[in-house]
Amino acid sequence: MAHTKSALKRHRQSEKRNLRNRIAKSSVKSQIKKTLAAIEAGDLAMAKEAFRLATQQLDKAAKNRTIHPNEASRRKSRIARRIAALKK
Repeated sequence: MAHTKSALKRHRQSEKRNLRNRIAKSSVKSQIKKTLAAIEAGDLAMAKEAFRLATQQLDKAAKNRTIHPNEASRRKSRIARRIAALKK
C-alpha cells in the first residue's frame, strides 16, 4: 500500500481512470457486437445505424487514448468492409 500522500492520490486517480477506461471499452465492445449481429441478420439499415454509433464510440475512445487510434481505425475499416459486402 502507498505510504506518502502523493502516492495515495496517484492510486486514487489510477483507480478512477481504470474505471473510466473499462466503461469506455465495454461500451465499444457492446456497440460492435450489436453491429455484427445486424450484419449477421442481413439487416442493412440496422447495420448502418449500429455502425454509425460504433464509430462514435470508437472515435471517442481513441481520442481519449483508451484504445490506440490505429486500433479504432482498423476496427471501423473491418466493419465497413462487411457492411459493403452486405450491400452487394
